[in-house]
Amino acid sequence: MPTTLHLRAETKPLEARAALTPATTKELIAAGFKIYVEDSEQSAFKASEYEENGAIIVPAGSWVSAPHDRIIIGLKELPEFETFPLVHEHITFAHCYKNQAGWEKVLKRFINGDGTLYDLEFLVDDNNRRVAAFGFYAGFAGAALGLKDWCFKKTHPDNLDLPGVTPFNSEEALIENVSIDYQKALKLQNVKPPKVLIIGALGRCGSGAIDFLTKSGIPESNIIKWDINETKKGGPFKEIVEADIFINCIYLSQPIPPFIDTKSLNVNNRNLTTVVDVSADTTNPHNPIPIYNIATVFNRPTVTVPLEKGPKLSVISIDHLPSLLPREASEFFSRDLLPYLKQLPNRKRVPVWVRAKILFQTHCARVNRRSKL
Repeated sequence: MPTTLHLRAETKPLEARAALTPATTKELIAAGFKIYVEDSEQSAFKASEYEENGAIIVPAGSWVSAPHDRIIIGLKELPEFETFPLVHEHITFAHCYKNQAGWEKVLKRFINGDGTLYDLEFLVDDNNRRVAAFGFYAGFAGAALGLKDWCFKKTHPDNLDLPGVTPFNSEEALIENVSIDYQKALKLQNVKPPKVLIIGALGRCGSGAIDFLTKSGIPESNIIKWDINETKKGGPFKEIVEADIFINCIYLSQPIPPFIDTKSLNVNNRNLTTVVDVSADTTNPHNPIPIYNIATVFNRPTVTVPLEKGPKLSVISIDHLPSLLPREASEFFSRDLLPYLKQLPNRKRVPVWVRAKILFQTHCARVNRRSKL
């Protein structure tokens, strides 16, 4: 029997990306897979695009009652208010392995339904490197919104926040939109290009941020590129306070001294007005930017940090930034994931999938131990 994948419709507001694209769906079907795709109003891809490439279109949410042998694939986590047991194998970002808020409830649904989670964040190769990631476009979009917020502050009073944004059809459209704001800000008296400090500049995310800033006209000398060597001494770092925009691109799984904190920011001579936390680990106890506690969204991109001194400071902490460029980001991610999806018929033996299942079982054991205690 062919291996069957069921692409579920995303339910997170404004999430327009997809784990499978029409192009990768076509390749999987050619490789012998059977693909069901849920009709989704918010996806960047139309159901007809999938149907033209051989997929079977089914109603949104139909994965819940689908046969148990289907592998359910999606991107963002399932709604928190749902509690029914999960009986399928799921491929998704579940955000439950780093002690995030509600992690036990997520895993209990799999335990209660005898289902399995293959967390996309933890599909890694033999070198422990993620096989597919949205990092480049997360950094690209994060830098875009960071620069857009800096420009907005230069051209609007402090009592106004950056308005909501909607997905763009292409990189070029996003660059043009922000560049218009940027040129308008530069025309004001005494306004110079911002200094942007990026931590994690050597990774996928950091390279995406640098790419956007360069294409938008930020001078290379104004882009400060930090990575592990620059941060190993431990923060807080005065260099961040001296920059105009700070973009955090690091992936963190263990505690370190914070990069910035309220004390280091609450000074009159602060230049920093915009923080972009691309990692957006808002509920992670190891968050190196402990100055905010709510995730932001595209229709309300920023949250203000309450400080007594210095200019207004905003944080952008959107956890699905690549959805600002949903088609390009989806194609990029799905193309990287495709070789491993083709290995799913042998997932009991293929190292990438075996590691992911062992990790799932390890965390389920943690839940069971805590329940007994």
